[in-house]
Amino acid sequence: MKVGIIGCGAIANIITTRIVPEDNGIEISYFFDKDIERAENLASFAGGVAALNFDDMIDNVDMVLECASPDSVKYFAPKVLQKGKDMIIMSIGAFMDLEFYSEVLEIAKQNDAKIHLPSGAVVGLDGIKSVAKFGLKEINLVTRKSPKSLGKDIDEVEVLFEGKASEAVKEFPLNINVAATISLACNRDIDVKIIVDPSVDRNVHEITAKGAKVVASNSDPKNTDESDDFFDIIYGKYIINRVQATRMINSKSSGRGALSEL
Repeated sequence: MKVGIIGCGAIANIITTRIVPEDNGIEISYFFDKDIERAENLASFAGGVAALNFDDMIDNVDMVLECASPDSVKYFAPKVLQKGKDMIIMSIGAFMDLEFYSEVLEIAKQNDAKIHLPSGAVVGLDGIKSVAKFGLKEINLVTRKSPKSLGKDIDEVEVLFEGKASEAVKEFPLNINVAATISLACNRDIDVKIIVDPSVDRNVHEITAKGAKVVASNSDPKNTDESDDFFDIIYGKYIINRVQATRMINSKSSGRGALSEL
């Protein structure tokens, strides 16, 4: 399966450098970015092509992977889906615009295309969705980020935002996909608090849902001292494997749905 990438930043680098080299039937062959140098660097590594013309890329791939921004989703997703090509969308915050969300779902249905939404940093999203069907009294998200990740130079904990997910996505479009993912899963505009915290060196997401109670436990990983990139690698493999499985299922079914969570 040939894949084209929109946005050649950190996520695209992880997928290209750690997933592509494995024997998984995936060939990331086209790279598109407003910074052509970034596209050329990744294309050179993968033996692919840095696309200067986006339409040329769509015509030569089976699927498009978006790793750029919500604005990029709004601009490029309709074009991709109108061509009948499947799409993996990382910048899920774009779908907090419900009018746009409805629009792309309709385009996908009309053109026999499928949209894949990775669950990302949300562990147990299926559980949240299941509980939501029986009625959630309340669900909220507290996200802690390092000052560096938000381009801030502070040495004290500070609440940057407190409100609804739809507003958080507008103020932090590149940093709050988790809120959008949970909101879409629950079909509600969840409450969000964003905290910048000098004591953390990675994103920390705390999800609180009030309704049915579920308690789960698991054993500690054998290698607790693995690098910080462990979950990035597993995440990338999960995306690729689920897409392959979904495509196999779709090829056997008589009709295609427009939306799938990974």
